[in-house]
Amino acid sequence: MALKIEEYGLIGDCQTVAVVGTDGSIDWLCWPDFSSPACFAALMGTAENGRWQIAPVAEPKKTTRQYRDGTLILETRFETETGAVLLTDFMPLRGRNSKEPEPPRKYSDIIRIVTSVEGNVEMQMELLPRFDYGRGIPWTGMAEGAWSAYAGPSILYLRADQPLELRNEAAYANFTLHQGEAVTFVLTYGNVEDTAPQVIDVKHAMAETEGAWAHWKEKSTYKGPWKDAVVRSLITLKALTYRASGGIVAAATTSLPEVLGADRNWDYRFCWLRDGALTLESLISMGYTLEAEDWQRWLMRSIGSDPEQMQIMYGIRGDRHLPEFELPWLNGYADSLPVRVGNAASEQAQLDVYGEVADALFCIKNAGIEDSPDIRRLRISLAQRLTEIWQKPSSNIWEQRNYEHHFTYSKVMAWVGMNRTVLAIRDQGLDGPIDQLRKVCDEIHAEVCERGFDAEVNSFVQYYGADTVDASCLLIPIFGFLPWDDPRILGTIERVEKELMRDGLLMRFSTEKEKTQDSCFLACSFWLVECYARTGRRHDAEALFGRLLKLQNDVGLLAEEYDTKAQRALGNFPQALSHIALINAARALEETA
Repeated sequence: MALKIEEYGLIGDCQTVAVVGTDGSIDWLCWPDFSSPACFAALMGTAENGRWQIAPVAEPKKTTRQYRDGTLILETRFETETGAVLLTDFMPLRGRNSKEPEPPRKYSDIIRIVTSVEGNVEMQMELLPRFDYGRGIPWTGMAEGAWSAYAGPSILYLRADQPLELRNEAAYANFTLHQGEAVTFVLTYGNVEDTAPQVIDVKHAMAETEGAWAHWKEKSTYKGPWKDAVVRSLITLKALTYRASGGIVAAATTSLPEVLGADRNWDYRFCWLRDGALTLESLISMGYTLEAEDWQRWLMRSIGSDPEQMQIMYGIRGDRHLPEFELPWLNGYADSLPVRVGNAASEQAQLDVYGEVADALFCIKNAGIEDSPDIRRLRISLAQRLTEIWQKPSSNIWEQRNYEHHFTYSKVMAWVGMNRTVLAIRDQGLDGPIDQLRKVCDEIHAEVCERGFDAEVNSFVQYYGADTVDASCLLIPIFGFLPWDDPRILGTIERVEKELMRDGLLMRFSTEKEKTQDSCFLACSFWLVECYARTGRRHDAEALFGRLLKLQNDVGLLAEEYDTKAQRALGNFPQALSHIALINAARALEETA
């Protein structure tokens, strides 16, 4: 039986992450980077689709986990009838960013250390790599002091200080740990064209990794009462950043279902402009600017010089072609099919991304980060493109397929795109036609207030002429379209509560007419926390925020959605947007205290 989504943690090296279960099994790993085919795909199938498990032979009486303070080093403690062991998992940081020298090691490693902390415990290790998303059975054998598995361009090397048993193109080990003893396993990814990697110094790698994360954590300027949750969210966002380019993926997984068995399974291992922009704004607000510089460069490479060709998402290196296809040999998480790779939503036209990108570039400049002539040109050309398309219907923030309307949130974000460009011309030295852009900005604002607002119910609606509300309308005051005390804003918040609240959490939009299922979308509930805080509803804000924090798993991670009836997390994991919204809600609570 598949573990629940919340029973997973992650380790990573800022180019990819491994998803680790409470049973000591790495069930998902795309190697060498986020967009690579998985070599462990048990999360989307069975153990035969690849995993790496280290666990006691006997069923543990108790299992607990934690991250070492301020790091991505995961510690899992197994307690059995005969003793207790600690499994420590981490990936040494790899790659470089714009302000750091190239590290000496180009290979990617997973280091797993099992230490006996009490008594004697019999342990077992199973390493079963299956390339190409769980169907590629490799050649295996011993060479140069390591067990290796290779197929296609990829090769894995396992070095262990325990004898290995080799069968069925997998490696196994059984060993008993006595108190104080430790066993180390190092798995390294390489390319078949490269020479075998040198043996890594595990103690040095541990100290270097722990020090790097601790140093990064200390840059945070947040000092509020929810520091643990905020820091864990910041670290998670950093882990979802492809350090080599600055691109930020929306999640580390594909096809974890929004609703079990409902065909709503999508690949989130790509860089949405919206999610990346919102991530950067959150990081900047907490004192992180280097990531903003790198993302800005990634943005320039990805979009190119013609804004007419701008997509809503790209690959981690700025790749444009993200064709969607299915993997029929995998039976899906909890039998939820299909398992998809790629994302056809990349072909949608979504008006809101212009506003989110313009807002992010405005925040980056305000943070003191210099912009190049090309960035300045991009900012103006995006605004000019908006003047041509803002009146057209588009897909919405939720990416429903074959579903275009004049969405209120999309139009609001078109206003944000124009507004931030006008402010940049006025206050940031940007050179552009301010009178023309201000005129369009005012036109958009007037139209949204007239056509996106229903005076009879005193609420903004999902799209022009709709009789339903959308949780994205909570972002209208957050982006400054109207002030917090405007009666139209207060009425919208009230209607969102009334129509979209399910068991104390928010859905994205009403599904009653479509007769479809939906889970509660965690980011929307965090937006409501911010709305409560900034409209003087302090008690409601703290109560909802406390409820949401309880939905973090035991190591502080959040999925995309939550099923209040089944009481389980759903959707891809961990989800950047959920952690972004947590950070912003905590900041709003601190600023309004």
